Amino acid sequence: QVQLVESGGGSVQAGGSLRLSCAISGSSYCMSWFRQASETEREGVAFLENDVTTTYADSVKGRFTISIDNAKKTLYLDMNSLKPEDTAMYYCAARGGRASCSKYSWIYHYWGQGTQVTVSS
Repeated sequence: QVQLVESGGGSVQAGGSLRLSCAISGSSYCMSWFRQASETEREGVAFLENDVTTTYADSVKGRFTISIDNAKKTLYLDMNSLKPEDTAMYYCAARGGRASCSKYSWIYHYWGQGTQVTVSS
């Protein structure tokens, strides 16, 4: 069983930065960040496997960084050079156990409640 609680969302101007945090209870080989804008499908933006291997969506590559602090049991998403199109609800997700990451949201078992990120132009 994995429980996830996000924090750190907010409003920022284009070009700004935000750090999202996800407090983790339990363990999972795969930890990911997804986002969902209004009337769109949930999109995987950053993936972390075995605390080391990272993968990013093309739309955020070079701007977003996923990382984990195991001592604090917290997953992070550092977002730089934010754009209005980054506006969305951001979710922390875990598959649980030893399952690998995937960009498909429907195979994730555990989700946080989400935190809103709004980027104004």
